[in-house]
Amino acid sequence: MVVIPNPPIPTHSMKSSKPFELVSKFSPAGDQPTAIKQLCDGLLENQQTQALLGATGTGKTFTMANIIQNLQRPAIIMAHNKILAAQLYEEFKNFFPFNAVEYFVSYYDYYQPEAYVARSDTYIAKEATINETIDRMRHSATRSMLERNDVIVVSSVSCIYGIGSPDAYLSMSQMLKAGDVIKQKDLINRFVELQYKRNDIDFKRGYFRVRGDILDIFPAHSDENAWRISMWGDEIETIKEFDPLTGKMVDNLGAVKLYANSHYVTPGPTIRTAIEGIRQELLETLQIMRANDQLVEAQRLEQRTTYDIEMLQTTGSCQGIENYSRYLTGRPSGSPPPTLFEYLPDNGLLFVDESHVTVPQIGAMYKGDRSRKNTLSEHGFRLPSCRDNRPLKFEEWDAMRPQTVCVSATPSKWEFAQTEGVFAEQVIRPTGLIDPPIDVRPATNQVDDLLYEIRNVTKGKEKGRVLVTTLTKKSAEQLTDFLYSKKIKVRYMHSDTDTMERIDIMNDLRAGIFDVLVGINLLREGLDVPECKLVAILDADKEGFLRSTTALVQTIGRAARNADGKVILYADKMTNSMNAAIDETDRRREIQVAYNTKHGITPETIKKAISEKRTTDGTAGMSELSKRPRGDDLKKVIKDVEKEMHKAADDLDFEKAAALRDKLKEYKKYLIIDG
Repeated sequence: MVVIPNPPIPTHSMKSSKPFELVSKFSPAGDQPTAIKQLCDGLLENQQTQALLGATGTGKTFTMANIIQNLQRPAIIMAHNKILAAQLYEEFKNFFPFNAVEYFVSYYDYYQPEAYVARSDTYIAKEATINETIDRMRHSATRSMLERNDVIVVSSVSCIYGIGSPDAYLSMSQMLKAGDVIKQKDLINRFVELQYKRNDIDFKRGYFRVRGDILDIFPAHSDENAWRISMWGDEIETIKEFDPLTGKMVDNLGAVKLYANSHYVTPGPTIRTAIEGIRQELLETLQIMRANDQLVEAQRLEQRTTYDIEMLQTTGSCQGIENYSRYLTGRPSGSPPPTLFEYLPDNGLLFVDESHVTVPQIGAMYKGDRSRKNTLSEHGFRLPSCRDNRPLKFEEWDAMRPQTVCVSATPSKWEFAQTEGVFAEQVIRPTGLIDPPIDVRPATNQVDDLLYEIRNVTKGKEKGRVLVTTLTKKSAEQLTDFLYSKKIKVRYMHSDTDTMERIDIMNDLRAGIFDVLVGINLLREGLDVPECKLVAILDADKEGFLRSTTALVQTIGRAARNADGKVILYADKMTNSMNAAIDETDRRREIQVAYNTKHGITPETIKKAISEKRTTDGTAGMSELSKRPRGDDLKKVIKDVEKEMHKAADDLDFEKAAALRDKLKEYKKYLIIDG
């Protein structure tokens, strides 16, 4: 019998050559044509780094899409957080519906890395909850990058973290086509090698099942359809795509390439070589520890590593296999780990969105990871080689990145140094919108003045939304409660607000469910609220990160999507940052007004659809004061809690009863406050 060999690593010419096709009812306008031409010319002239200085709302994403369309080159688009990455992913999916637009971010809903706190002798095991949808999208991204040239991957900074090398990932893929001869037993063993699990009842992504001469497998990259392989003896008769829910056949494929269910899957010979390397390092490390009288650490390391070796021998994997990445990838000590950048085709581009935030993040990732790994290895929890499972250093990322376009309204020193201060500037908005006027007012009575302005903005049929930035979490909550007590529909958002709540808060704000959003650093949310007519910056004269020139310019830009937008800076003195931000805004306004006058353009507020998706109970972003029950509702809640408390006590569930008792006391206190 003929066993199907592993496929050779495909060359660039073997990939799909489908062209990029930009779909949009708009054409480049304003500054966009000039910026697109300048950046395309620079890329064709092999300039390594360029920058697009684009004011908020000038269509920087559309400019990026046109560059990809014009040059027909694949790209990675880096964003500094998942929310911004998700927004960019949706925009590029709409721009390129016929091409491979992928999403690559951290697949953990919750992640607690392995760590050791020496002063309290506390070991914290790795704990993680993997988001299956994001894991599937990561597999889809790497598959598209290996098989297609028409691919755009929108990624967070997680793309600088190590994943399995593309060579190993490709060598473990399996090509299957109708007419191939292979024993069913050998095919099942191959599925197991690729980390797929057998389950004949609960069939889902990453699993396979066997029914007589039929093998069904749900590939790691697929979100809806699975593959059905029908055998005739030892020959593959047909390969079809089907819907696992209904069983309906979708397509007759004829041939497929199956990729592993893990980016860390490794060929058998590599595993055996890796085990020898791990054993050798273990012996050397144990000798050093025993010579230094680290007997407890040596015993701990020997037990843990020996167990991992046994698991690798038996199953081809182990808990924390990524800590042995040096041996699994065959790379020398200290070498950069394989990352998403190694999957990008040779002619790929890199766009760094909001580069003034994203680039500094790249440099910060390595140092924190290194400190944690040093502690683990010093105390015998991991071999010293665990340090090679890490994100890229900034210097490594800088050396391996492809031709790069940095995109920001406020480029930082790094962008200035890389481009020698030469930027493609995009100040004119296709809608004719101009940067908002700025009013500086005393901070002494800022809250009362703000309340007056909010009432003016949020009244009438054409009421707008208001964004307010404070300096601390406590002040954000206090201001929210104060405004709520004055009958203002308000909510707040800060670092304790989880990702899904943030999405709901933004949707609720745009839909008019509430009118005012209070936050500390609203910039990192990728805010896009065309309904915003007022941005208020409290304590604008307190110099620092949140009141730097960059932060002020970015915050001011939040009001630039509405024709009636304005900004108020509350300050008792003019700082250098304030002066610089006001000067830059005035410079842009002058250019924009002149352009509108010359072309007879009347500014129009941006029109953008509001998502109807809701993931919370509607209280997202509300303070405890503003979302607690009142009046008759409060009395009913107290009665229900009392009933539940007594039931818990009768059931001998005393912990639950105690918790309900404390909640009851809190509600009764509110009853007294309400009179």
